[in-house]
Amino acid sequence: MRLRDRQRESQIIQMRLIWTLAFVVIVLGALVSRMIWLQWLQHDRFQALADQNRVQTQAIAPPRGLLLDRHGRILADNQPDFSLVVIPEQVRDLDAALNGLRELISIDDDQIERFHTQLKQRRRAWEAIPLRSRLTMEEIALIAEARHEWPGVRIEAEAIRHYPHGDLFSHVIGYVNRINAEDIAAMDEATLANYSGTNFYGRAGIERQYEQRLHGKVGYRKVETNARGRVQQVLEEIPPVPGEDIHLNLDLDVQRAAWDALGSRRGAVIAIDPRDGGVLAFVSRPGFDPNLFVTGISLTDYAAYRDDPDRPLFNRALQGQYPPGSTIKSMMGLAALDAGVTDWQRTIRDPGFFNLPGTTRIIRDWKRGGHGVVNLHTAVVESCDTYFYDAGLKMGIDHIANFLAHFGLGKITGIDLQGELAGILPSREWKQRARKSAWFHGDTVNTSIGQGYMLATPLQLAQTMVVSARRGKQIVPRVAMGAPAAEPQDQLVLKNPDNWPRMEAALADVLHGQRGTARAAGHGAQYRIAGKSGTAQVFSLASDVEYKELDVAERLRDHALFVAFAPVDNPAIAVAVLVENGESGGRTAGPVARAVMDAWLLDGKGSLRDLSRPRLQPDEGATP
Repeated sequence: MRLRDRQRESQIIQMRLIWTLAFVVIVLGALVSRMIWLQWLQHDRFQALADQNRVQTQAIAPPRGLLLDRHGRILADNQPDFSLVVIPEQVRDLDAALNGLRELISIDDDQIERFHTQLKQRRRAWEAIPLRSRLTMEEIALIAEARHEWPGVRIEAEAIRHYPHGDLFSHVIGYVNRINAEDIAAMDEATLANYSGTNFYGRAGIERQYEQRLHGKVGYRKVETNARGRVQQVLEEIPPVPGEDIHLNLDLDVQRAAWDALGSRRGAVIAIDPRDGGVLAFVSRPGFDPNLFVTGISLTDYAAYRDDPDRPLFNRALQGQYPPGSTIKSMMGLAALDAGVTDWQRTIRDPGFFNLPGTTRIIRDWKRGGHGVVNLHTAVVESCDTYFYDAGLKMGIDHIANFLAHFGLGKITGIDLQGELAGILPSREWKQRARKSAWFHGDTVNTSIGQGYMLATPLQLAQTMVVSARRGKQIVPRVAMGAPAAEPQDQLVLKNPDNWPRMEAALADVLHGQRGTARAAGHGAQYRIAGKSGTAQVFSLASDVEYKELDVAERLRDHALFVAFAPVDNPAIAVAVLVENGESGGRTAGPVARAVMDAWLLDGKGSLRDLSRPRLQPDEGATP
């Protein structure tokens, strides 16, 4: 039997105690050293990091400025909206959370796809990504009840753009929608800082043109949060500066009159006050509902717009380019007078056709039997093509192109909207450059009645009436009141200024004379209108083929055009109307122009209002 060595055991126990004590001392030393390092040596650094976790700086998006018509009536405002947003960094399983939310409320595939797109394009980490907008109270309650299941999912309130008149102003006001990576990439550092916290950006129309004025200046707040990121208190706040409210020259009543007069037909209407260049109406029909675009249009809705044969997304007023047809005949008449190739007494016999000199080519007048003996006044009133074929050839294309340029054809007007097209004012140089071909007499003949290569937008046609009403003086059309715009230096000075009132008299007989082509549109008017109807061919016919509208497919029929200004002795409105495939300018487009002029010139009792000054301005008692 082996005896226990108590002395040895005691030594072992003592050694273990010593090692244990040494270990404890070392660990305590390390902890104390670490505490000294953290609490003393690194105190400032970790205090700052702790404050960053506890105190956050949040951007406050400024309220977007309102858009109002000239009477202060709201055309675009902001409405409160509740959105479901997700902070991906706080979500443990993003796909599971999205699937769970889809089971709770209605979230379609388009919204999921848009969420992932915005996730890739977001500006910074920990940014809340919107998943569903326009939540109902029932949906908000369901999400709030189940919120504990999905950290990083929350409901946010924000103001979103609202367009109370739907498609009525869609092509002139435009719309806003979610800001994206391309917008961010195009911003300089100062602009980028000002868009912190902003979710929306102007995309088209006035919303895009005046984005910086409408946006305002971003604000900031410092908030204290808990470990879950929930705000405990606001420590400091710099409020945002709201965007500027912008009054427009547009008149809701005139705009609606133009819209209603067009009816279900495709077309455009532009009305301008020639006294100050203010755009009173800007209609392109059909339009679209801009409210669908604000928080993101669905693929289904966008496909419906995109595939619609009537092209509701196409801005006909600004970008539609059409042959101006007979609407240019008053300008051609003035050009012929100025060139000395005709006068008010000179007559020609119109047999219903024109023989192009040096050829066997016959070019027909719109009236198969001809107009008989006509002078310039009659040629304008009855829209005699043959008279202008002859005058155009005598002038030559060089004089025609130079003269018509003074009316704004072939160049943009400079309106405060983006995307304006310049149309085509053909010339020798243009044809050589664009078609690599010489200019021929036949080209001149076609140009002399606004056909051939010549194209103009409805906005440009309205501008020609502005210049006519101002007797040669141009002015830049403006949608927004007070928009800075220098008056063009271009001014048409006729060799004989008396030709202005004589041409106005001819244009007035178009509507008020017994043989005027638009006398139906002028019937019963309490003011005198100077105007010109026109038709524009959609396709060409052989010279020996008669145009029969009932034999032509609807979308291949002639476009109907009408331009006018009124009253003749004190012009206060200039109008251009285009009705696609409307066939007759006088019968189809003329009544539309008359409805627009009545809406502006007549008071609520149907009497001619005081035209000594423009209508009510926003500083004269109008209220938003």
